Amino acid sequence: MNAFEQLGITPDLIKGIEKLGFTTPTAIQEQAIPVLIENKRDFVGLAQTGTGKTAAFGLPLLELIDYTKNYPQALILSPTRELCVQISQDLKEYSFYAQQAKVLAVYGGANIVTQISALKRGVHIVAATPGRLLDLIDRRAIDLSKITHVVLDEADEMLNMGFQEDINSILGNTPEEKRTWLFSATMPSQVRAIASKYMNDPFELTIGKKNSANENISHEFYMIRDREKYSALKRIVDFSPEIFGLIFCRTKVETQEIAEKLMKDGYNADSLHGDLSQQQRDKVMARFKSKTLQMLVATDVAARGIDVDNVTHVINYHLPDEIENYTHRSGRTARAGKTGVSISLIGNRDFSKIKHLERLINTKFVKKTIPSGAEVCEKQLYALIAKVHDVEVNEKEIGKYLPHVNESLKDLSREELIKKFTSMEFNRFLEYYKNAPDLNSTQRDDSSSDRNNRGDRGERGERTERADGNRLFINLGIKDDVDKASFIEFISGLANIKSSVIGHVQMNDTFSHFDVATPADATLIIDMVNGAKHNGRKLRVDLAERKRESSGGGGGYNRGGGDRRGGGFNRGPRRDDRRGGGGNSYGGNSSNGGGGNSYGGGDKPFRSKRPRFNKSDR
Repeated sequence: MNAFEQLGITPDLIKGIEKLGFTTPTAIQEQAIPVLIENKRDFVGLAQTGTGKTAAFGLPLLELIDYTKNYPQALILSPTRELCVQISQDLKEYSFYAQQAKVLAVYGGANIVTQISALKRGVHIVAATPGRLLDLIDRRAIDLSKITHVVLDEADEMLNMGFQEDINSILGNTPEEKRTWLFSATMPSQVRAIASKYMNDPFELTIGKKNSANENISHEFYMIRDREKYSALKRIVDFSPEIFGLIFCRTKVETQEIAEKLMKDGYNADSLHGDLSQQQRDKVMARFKSKTLQMLVATDVAARGIDVDNVTHVINYHLPDEIENYTHRSGRTARAGKTGVSISLIGNRDFSKIKHLERLINTKFVKKTIPSGAEVCEKQLYALIAKVHDVEVNEKEIGKYLPHVNESLKDLSREELIKKFTSMEFNRFLEYYKNAPDLNSTQRDDSSSDRNNRGDRGERGERTERADGNRLFINLGIKDDVDKASFIEFISGLANIKSSVIGHVQMNDTFSHFDVATPADATLIIDMVNGAKHNGRKLRVDLAERKRESSGGGGGYNRGGGDRRGGGFNRGPRRDDRRGGGGNSYGGNSSNGGGGNSYGGGDKPFRSKRPRFNKSDR
């Protein structure tokens, strides 16, 4: 007897999941399916990414649908189009031998007219992204009044992406008497609020510890200066010949840059980000799922919902700005009980984030050293030999060629033949890694003595020349609902520069400081960004520190140094003394040193709604 039968799954559905290789339920499936099939209570299920949540809610839905009624009875909300499509495909495969469930995926980037036509023909289950579903509701193309079940999949991800208002609006269009099932990897306060507002005495199930990591994932980190990060990435990849992995970057620009570099250097890689069309995204994902693509470089938003088996490595080119997202990234490997490795490439300033992650997910991170060129060559050689040893010989097809091959190689001994054969591939790595530098030698130790010896270096590995015009101020901060990743993407986009030009970013409530590579970059950013607008507010960018330039005594940011515009943020004594002390203003209006009391030359701190993603990312 199949173990799923004991959970209440009917034989026809069992036949469908057996075709997919499912014979033993995962922990979340084993405990959730019987409860959901009973259909008596709302449900909250907490389990890590990759633990089989889709089948945990998908199989009960297929059991509870009334196939004689040709209208939407179940609604599944997911954060991204990839996950939306994946869910609909899974449900169709589960029901392959049962009554064919009519499952429709509706998401942005696809033809909405086609989706409306499918809805008119009748469906049982709708898997949707919030943005596209709201479009259909606004067009009165979908009727949710007869929905009996709503599933919020990856609920924490949807809220992280800014879909709080959309979810509220959608749930407001559904009947009160429905059953609501919420599945999530973590349980932040926003998710708890949704459960409290829209669910009635839900049954709560937690698999493992809340916010804990998958025990089958090894967590490693490498300390590396940013200027050598790409070289370290290639070396780590070369040290893992059988890698099939995801590389996470912070911004769309950086994602494209890293993917293009890898492709140029001969690696089988491509990118996935929000600027790609739906056709391009589908093509990239098809290649990755079929393993014709070895490495996929992606942003957090684009990669959410990727469900691909046998991913061996997840590499964090940068740690996520939202530290909780680390579990979602790492959860792309070690799925369905397999093992995997999550690697983070970090600078010295990120070491505290690693310690915070260890506490957050209750897992020890192992510090690794970047392999030397000789170690990479050795690993590649042994991998090549293993491939040769295990290759399957097609005796029938190759037989007719062997006489000529044997004749051509008859003057070579066994030892010579082995040397020449292995050298064909091995020489390429020997040449590439000839005299390769030790990337570990440039790492900074996290000690004060090392910092004193090396000087103050920025997050991106360049020396932070604070007195030479490489540090900038901007009247844009945390209260404008921007994080470091979106900040870098916003500034680099306005200035039309590479994101790597921007170094350490220090964000405050209403303003920020950030380092750039050269004074020329600082001048370019000032010219291009000054006067631009963010949510309707005019931005101002200026040098954060400068030498004393006026005789009026106005306190500049440079610990009492004057600012040619007058009062800056005086770090010296008498901070609020307007007779020369500088006040609390960046760029006050007095040319004689008088300071104002506001940030940004009189601008009030600006609050905006959480930035919405483009429909292409919905």
